[in-house]
Amino acid sequence: MILVTGGTGFVGAHLLFKLLNEKHSVRAIYRNEKKFETVKRIFSYYSNNVEALFNSIDWVKADLNDIPLLTDAFKDITHVYHCAAFVSFEPDKFNLLKKTNIEGTANIVNFCIANNITKLCYISSIAAIGEAKPNEIINEDTEWNPEADNSVYAITKYGAELEVWRGTQEGIDAVIVNPGVIIGPGIWKYGSGSIIKTIHKGLKYYTKGSVGYVAVNDVVNAIFLLMQSKVKNERFILVSNNWSYKKFLTICANTLNVKPPKKEAKKWLLQIGWRLDWLKHKITGKRRILTKQLVDSLLSDSQFSGNKIKEFVDFEYSNLEDEIERTCELYLEDKSLKNLN
Repeated sequence: MILVTGGTGFVGAHLLFKLLNEKHSVRAIYRNEKKFETVKRIFSYYSNNVEALFNSIDWVKADLNDIPLLTDAFKDITHVYHCAAFVSFEPDKFNLLKKTNIEGTANIVNFCIANNITKLCYISSIAAIGEAKPNEIINEDTEWNPEADNSVYAITKYGAELEVWRGTQEGIDAVIVNPGVIIGPGIWKYGSGSIIKTIHKGLKYYTKGSVGYVAVNDVVNAIFLLMQSKVKNERFILVSNNWSYKKFLTICANTLNVKPPKKEAKKWLLQIGWRLDWLKHKITGKRRILTKQLVDSLLSDSQFSGNKIKEFVDFEYSNLEDEIERTCELYLEDKSLKNLN
């Protein structure tokens, strides 16, 4: 049986559909029953048999740091896809990020070792990849720089990877994937879904930087192939296209039939913005929206190579513009149904 952590999350829900479609027996960890509607909505994009698919999953309520509940979740498990994570770039959330991403992953690795799991797949992020020198393309060999001004999220995802590599030294076969910005439908409150939602409402500004993008179903297909293969103890960047933020925002806006952003948010404006955001947080206690590390990322011209995986398994990326079009269409459908949770 296959265990999926973070089963009600963006990648997790899409992965569950893939595994069920491939006739695998699946157990999934969840924390909140309210998120079940998200899973069902994602299933509905690809099937009319939503309830039967959903009910075929062995759902287990557990927390990554709750040892007794994890003990039950790992019974009879042979393969593990570790998708669960906490995503935040707010510095004051570091302890929660560390607890979930590093300590939680350490627990998953320990259970894999104790239960002689056949293979573990960890879903990391390009945030945990090092920075290349100017005009160099980032790949799997680009070294992480602990002295750099890394975001708290990146630090904890890198720390989680170290736990996975520790597991490989203790006998567990594992693969790590580092997806770029993941594009796909189903969750509109955060991630790329929230960006699409913001674009539809109206976005005037773009930033000068660039980053790597990948479709959610490409991520799912890649990790499925890797887990089915004999590949072990390797990491793979999953990026199909390196685009400027302006290009991505423009493609989305055109698909949504709204005006694309025309004004560049200059570096000096963004630097003032993150400082004002910090001050507002200190005065009001409201959540941070803009951090120094996020501004640096928005201004960085980062280029990633996602080609390594093609050397190990029979895999090709889908057309990203088609995936964006499909995602935007589903957003508009969900909006018309007032189904944007």
